[in-house]
Amino acid sequence: MADDVRPGDVPAAGSGTGSHGGADPALEYLDEVLAVVERIPVARATTYGVIAEAVARVLGRGGPRQVGTVLARAGSGVPWWRVVNAAGSPPEHHRTRALEELRAEGCPLTRDGTRVDLRRAGWEPWEDEEPAR
Repeated sequence: MADDVRPGDVPAAGSGTGSHGGADPALEYLDEVLAVVERIPVARATTYGVIAEAVARVLGRGGPRQVGTVLARAGSGVPWWRVVNAAGSPPEHHRTRALEELRAEGCPLTRDGTRVDLRRAGWEPWEDEEPAR
């Protein structure tokens, strides 16, 4: 896979060294995004922007589009369906599958069943952090 990677591409998950140890910046970002997505609880969801904010707290860079790129290229091993846009909509090209997964988990959806009800189902990575003393 590494031979197929071009500048700006996001390589496969697990090919970096994590958020520590001087990894390639793209691999470091990929690993951090996937680590946050893996923490999203069953029947909950979050947005690309919230994940970007959480990753920026650790790495100081990135944004929602970069999170989407990571998930599109290397997110098949994490619960990608729990990541939606700010309106609660899953990715258009995977909408049916994402909504099926969300329904199966019992994630609260809007009345029309096409979006996540982020007021009831929204999750933020800092929810499970210890409060500062």
